[in-house]
Amino acid sequence: MRRRAADYRRPVRRRFSYWIWLLLAFSSVLALLLFLLQHNHHHQDPHHYPLPERNARVEHFAKESLNFTQEILSVKSFSRQLAEQMILAKAYVVIAKEHNNLHLAWQLSSKIRNCQLLLSKAAITGEPITLEEAEPIIKSLSLLMFKAQDIHYDISTTIVTMKSHIQALEERVNAAIVQSTVFGQIAAEAVSKSLHCLNVKLMSDWLKIPSLQELSDERKNSPRLVDNNLYHFCIFSDNVLATSVVVNSTVSNADHPKQLVFHIVTNGVSYGVMLAWFLRNDFKGATIEIQNIEEFHWLNASYSPLVKQLLNPDSRTFYFGAYQDLNVEPKMRNAKYLSLLNHLRFYIPEIYPQLEKVVFLDDDLVVQKDLTPLFSLDLHGNVNGAVETCLEAFHRYYKYLNFSNSVISTRFDPQACAWAFGMNIFDLVAWRKANVTTKYHYWQEQNADGTLWKLGTLPPALLCFYGLTEPLDRRWHVLGLGYDLNIDNRLIESAAVIHFNGNMKPWLKLAIGRYKPLWDKYINQSHPHFQDCVTS
Repeated sequence: MRRRAADYRRPVRRRFSYWIWLLLAFSSVLALLLFLLQHNHHHQDPHHYPLPERNARVEHFAKESLNFTQEILSVKSFSRQLAEQMILAKAYVVIAKEHNNLHLAWQLSSKIRNCQLLLSKAAITGEPITLEEAEPIIKSLSLLMFKAQDIHYDISTTIVTMKSHIQALEERVNAAIVQSTVFGQIAAEAVSKSLHCLNVKLMSDWLKIPSLQELSDERKNSPRLVDNNLYHFCIFSDNVLATSVVVNSTVSNADHPKQLVFHIVTNGVSYGVMLAWFLRNDFKGATIEIQNIEEFHWLNASYSPLVKQLLNPDSRTFYFGAYQDLNVEPKMRNAKYLSLLNHLRFYIPEIYPQLEKVVFLDDDLVVQKDLTPLFSLDLHGNVNGAVETCLEAFHRYYKYLNFSNSVISTRFDPQACAWAFGMNIFDLVAWRKANVTTKYHYWQEQNADGTLWKLGTLPPALLCFYGLTEPLDRRWHVLGLGYDLNIDNRLIESAAVIHFNGNMKPWLKLAIGRYKPLWDKYINQSHPHFQDCVTS
């Protein structure tokens, strides 16, 4: 006669403390979840039978696919009972080793391995564990744990031991998180081999082909560059492939691409690379200007507080030195946060003195819809049109700025809504009237010691454009594709611009696979240099 699985529950004494179970509960749940993730084959759900009928129908179950998730979660299954026995036995292994009872630890470990093999077999074959298979292991594990209680493992000793191990595990987890963040930051800052290869080949073209330099000189003085009847976009970047995707996606989704003008500013190293790429690729008749930031002689230490900071040895050591102090947030070490190219967005009216409106675009985004309607939006006298990000509580001013400092707390509302920097429509006439760049200089000087905010361009922008920002419809700019794996597909599809902000950039191996095709489709993969570099 077959007996119910419940009849073989482990003979744990009633005096076994409730507190020990409390300590083990969290680890038990985690272990069960991990086991399910490793062994769940996503089989179709079988028919369910009452427990008395179960063993009589083993052959029937073997012929059908087993839902192992449901099997191991069922309170009446042998799989569930074995998993619970195994988790408790692992706790006793730790305690036995702590008390130098290596023989008991070895005995428990041996039974645990038998238990794991039986559970793995059930998951792989799709057959439920039978009473004949489970009974010997359940009995032997129960006897060993009963023996462990009889030796010297009193409740207080067990609790202290488990607490110390939990604390040690927490410390290891925290250390692993810090290390992972550092490695992730290093990977995000790295230049991929294919991109480096492309840069080298393009620079070689720029130096070897005189016609490219002649063509560049011809286009420098095009009247379209200052025509306010056209639609002007500016991008500041040293990444040729990323910039190309931004331009290509914008013109590909524009109703009238020939009316678009792109103003690209890069550094001296990438200047020839950018020219070689954009002069030899067609972007549907759009006008493209490439400038070298090193030729902006007006942007010097006597004018810009940021340039002065860049020349400061302490700042350079902090941002461009090695990762020596793990107590410093790794993100703060990213040199881009002190990059002149990154802060060039605060000098747009000076760079383009004849323009009245411009859309600023980051280099880590993809445009999916026509952006020209942005130029006809009524900003109601404001300087900046941006999508607000305070739908979540943490995207408010107090999260970016130090409100314990009276310089901040007396002038700004800590609950004010933050907004996204990366796709912004700027009214440059209103900008000049409000002296926004002067405000930026003031706040950069106030934050010379880094006490008002820690990093980036958004904190000073929140101060400079306070009361001067017009909220845009959220669909204009959807963020998070560089870190958030769970963005709703409907939101992505409806977005005019999708932004890969975060470390998982689409041109890196770190990229989130689900979003990468959205970026890849705008790469000119027919370019011979691109093909060579990807193949090599």
